Amino acid sequence: MKKVVVIATGGTIAGSGKKGKSSSYVAGTINVEDVLSSIPDISKLADIEMIQLMNVDSNEMNEEKWETLLHTINSVVSREDVDGIVITHGTDTIEETSYFLNLTVNTVKPVVLTGAMRPATATSADGPFNLYQSIALAINPQAVGAGVMCLFSSTIYSARDIAKKNNFKIDAFGHTGASALGYMRDEEVYFSTRPVRSHTTLSRFSTMCFPSLKKVAMAVYYAGASASILEELARHHDGIVIIGTGSGNYSKSWLDKMNELSLKGIVFVRCSRVNEAIVYDENVFDPHNRFIGAMTLSPYKARILLMLSLSAQDDRERIRENFKEY
Repeated sequence: MKKVVVIATGGTIAGSGKKGKSSSYVAGTINVEDVLSSIPDISKLADIEMIQLMNVDSNEMNEEKWETLLHTINSVVSREDVDGIVITHGTDTIEETSYFLNLTVNTVKPVVLTGAMRPATATSADGPFNLYQSIALAINPQAVGAGVMCLFSSTIYSARDIAKKNNFKIDAFGHTGASALGYMRDEEVYFSTRPVRSHTTLSRFSTMCFPSLKKVAMAVYYAGASASILEELARHHDGIVIIGTGSGNYSKSWLDKMNELSLKGIVFVRCSRVNEAIVYDENVFDPHNRFIGAMTLSPYKARILLMLSLSAQDDRERIRENFKEY
């Protein structure tokens, strides 16, 4: 029988509230072993080992917790008896955590993140079935080398492209710029595509040790937004992700301030507030080509890639290539 290590971090899947209700609950309050115990015949699917690494709402996730999770995963997958990893996580920031791991985990063994939209105490809680299918995915040979994945509502998502699209439905996730990797029917796995961007063992960040991650901020452009916010953010950060309009656009005052700050060493990445967007390098809003287009990455994932790139001491042109590769 194959072995799966379930690393629990908290979230709604481990949340509790008024019995039977799906609202007004507190995330990360019960042990995920209680969720596992509610799944019939789960012990017949795989040999399961539990690690309760933390038990928090995913809005409490940060760079320090990411690094703790990363080190735990790399330690566990180095064991010959472990075939796959499942991580339980809150849905609010799961797309950020999964993308960070997709770039930094050093293994081809399946790593699957899952969670729930309803707390464990709700009627028809969705966490147990998501967890069941995630364990089935983690032991499936087709999942080897597929990068970090997320599993929700019988759908397999790439960590790079998953995005939370809804905040009240069980089927809350979709994808940006790509289709889902595949689907599941109970424990059966059906892959329809594979990730084409570099990840895990193919990522240069998976073999790097960072003494500390560089700080990257995000700035949202809106009609009438003052460029002074960029000056303030630049005081405390090494890079800034711009969430612009349309194709990553902004006003002339923002362009002037960005040019000024880029000459002082601040690295800018241009993203869009449009959900389905591609932001290329060359643009009328970047006439000197000093800024980096995020391509199809969301602003939140662009921040992670910029943070890792700056921590690796990449120059602007290498960072530009990173956004094309990852």
